[in-house]
Amino acid sequence: QVHLVESGGGLVQPGGSLRLSCAASGDIADGYTMGWYRQAPGKQRELVAIIDSAGSTNIADFVKGRFAISRDDAESTVDLQIDSLKPEDSGVYYCYFARRGLTSWGTGTLVTVSS
Repeated sequence: QVHLVESGGGLVQPGGSLRLSCAASGDIADGYTMGWYRQAPGKQRELVAIIDSAGSTNIADFVKGRFAISRDDAESTVDLQIDSLKPEDSGVYYCYFARRGLTSWGTGTLVTVSS
């Protein structure tokens, strides 16, 4: 079992930046993918960005050029740098972990973009 803890959400003005972090613990071995999904009120959860063990990324078109994902395998963490935030980026951001078909989710961290 893998336990995920997110941090870094909060209230930010449009155009601002945030850095989200997620730390994984538990049954972690090589070959896993980590990343971030988000869910806005009344909408389905959607992929934001994920990164696999080779460093390959899958980043949603709506955040390309504004968001960057990175991982630290020594610390079992994944970070999401979010720049040029827009009100439509608001929502709960969930950390995601997958390995050999099994997935784990964090409890989410709230990001609110508002003036």
